[in-house]
Amino acid sequence: MAFNFGAPSGTSGTAAATAAPAGGFSGFGTPSTTAGSAFSFSAPSNTGTTGLFGGAQNKGFGFGTGFGTTAGTSTGLGTGLGTGLGFGGFHTQQQQQQQSTLGGLFSQPTQAPAQSNQLINTASALSAPTLLGDERDAILAKWNQLQAFWGTGKGYFNSNIPPVEFTQENPFCRFKAVGYSCMPNNKDEDGLVVLVFNKKETDIRSQQQQLVESLHKVLGGNQTLTVNVEGIKTLPDDQTEVVIYVVERSPNGTSRRVPATTLYAHFEQTNIKTQLQQLGVTLSMTRTELSPAQIKQLLQNPPAGVDPIIWEQAKVDNPDSEKLIPVPMVGFKELLRRLKVQDQMTKQHQTRLDIISEDIGELQKNQTTTMAKIAQYKRKLMDLSHRTLQVLIKQEIQRKSGYAIQADEEQLRVQLDTIQCELNAPTQFKGRLNELMSQIRMQNHFGAVKSEERYYIDADLLREIKQHLKQQQEGLSHLISIIKDDLEDIKLVEHGLNETIHIRGGVFS
Repeated sequence: MAFNFGAPSGTSGTAAATAAPAGGFSGFGTPSTTAGSAFSFSAPSNTGTTGLFGGAQNKGFGFGTGFGTTAGTSTGLGTGLGTGLGFGGFHTQQQQQQQSTLGGLFSQPTQAPAQSNQLINTASALSAPTLLGDERDAILAKWNQLQAFWGTGKGYFNSNIPPVEFTQENPFCRFKAVGYSCMPNNKDEDGLVVLVFNKKETDIRSQQQQLVESLHKVLGGNQTLTVNVEGIKTLPDDQTEVVIYVVERSPNGTSRRVPATTLYAHFEQTNIKTQLQQLGVTLSMTRTELSPAQIKQLLQNPPAGVDPIIWEQAKVDNPDSEKLIPVPMVGFKELLRRLKVQDQMTKQHQTRLDIISEDIGELQKNQTTTMAKIAQYKRKLMDLSHRTLQVLIKQEIQRKSGYAIQADEEQLRVQLDTIQCELNAPTQFKGRLNELMSQIRMQNHFGAVKSEERYYIDADLLREIKQHLKQQQEGLSHLISIIKDDLEDIKLVEHGLNETIHIRGGVFS
C-alpha cells in the first residue's frame, strides 16, 4: 500500500465522504481525524455539482488515500449513472479547481491563538507546574517531562486549567525518526485505486472472479463498465492489497479508464463504503503521483512534532530525491509496521528470485538440449550433402557418357590441376603442412621427456580400461586353470604308459 497522506472529510451533494486516516501517512500509528495532525491539510468544500457516482467529493490526488480534497465537478463515468451528462460516449465535464487559497489543497486553517496557548500550557507543564504549590511540583514537572518524552499521558500543571494531552506528535517525543518511501508514478488517468482487504492473498486469488463481480455490482451493474484487477499483493497481518481500475466503453466501441479520483470519490460515499466493508475492504486509496508543487509544499513544511533540523537533514540524506520522499516514523507501532512490510517485501523478492532461478535452470537445460540437437542436425546435414553430391556425380557421369569433353569442362579440369600442383608444391601448402607436422612431433617428443608434465585420462575412459583389464585378467586366470588341469591329465597318461611298458617287459622276459 504505498503511504498515505490523510484526506480530510468533506461533504458534497447528498453524501458526506468519511474521513480517511489523517494522522500522517496511513498506517503510521493510529488513524486520527484530529485537525492539524501530521500531514493533515484542510481543503475547500466541493462546489456541489452532482457527478456520475453521486454527490461525493472529488479527491484532488491520491498519495495513499489522497493528500486532500479538491473542489470541482465530478467527471462523468457511464451512460445512465448520472444526471446531466449528455455525452455520446466520452463527453466529460472538466474539473473546476479553486485557486483562491493556494489551490485549495495545501491551505491550512489559521490557529495561531490556540497553538500559542497550547505551547504556553505545554511549557508550564514541563518546567513550572503550580498544581500543589510546594516542592512536589518539581517532581510533577519531571513526571510531565517523562510523559512528553514517551508521547502519552496527561500533564497536570494548574488546578484551574485542563491538563495538557501528550501525544506522539508533540515536539518533545523522543521516539521519532524519518524514513523514506517510494512515490507512486501513476497518473490520475490510469485510474488505479487500491483496496485493502482483511483477507489472505490465497482467499482473494481463489475468489477473484466473484470479487470482480461484486465490485461491478457496487458500481451499479452498468454494462458499459468493466472492473479489472491490476495486481494483488500480500500485506502483513493477513491483509491483501488489490489494485483495480475500471474501463468505460462507449456505444461507438471506444473505451477509456475511469479517473482514479472519480472512482475513489464513488467508493467514499457512505452507502458504497458500507457495501465495500461487507466485502472485507478496510481501506481504499488512489494511487496517483504528486505534482511538483505538492512535493515542494510537503518538503518545505515539516510534519507536526518533527524537528525542522531533522527534517532538513532527512531531505539532504535522501538517496534518490526523484523516487523517494521522507516520511515520519512516530512510535514503536510504526516502526514495527515498517519492519513487517519490509520483511514481507523481502520474502516476495526472494520468491521472485527463486522463480527466476528455476526459469534460468530450465532455460539452461533447454539450451543444452538445443545445442545437442543443432550439432546432430549439422552432422546429418553434412552426411546428406555428401550423399547428394555423390548422386549428382553419378547422374552427371551417366548424362555425359559418350560425349567429348566440352570447353568449360576442360577449363575446369585445368583449374583443378593447377590447384593440385599448388598443393603439392614443396614451398606451398604441402610443404608448410609437413613443417607443421614436424614441429608437432618435436613438441610431443619434448613433452614426453619432461617429467614435470603429467597427463590425465578421462574418468569414464579410465573406468572402461580398468574393466577391460579386469576381463583380460579373468580370462588369463581361467586359461591358467585349464592348462594346470591339462598338465595333470598328461601326467596321469605318462604314468599309465610307464606302468604298461614295465608290465610288458616283465612278460617278454
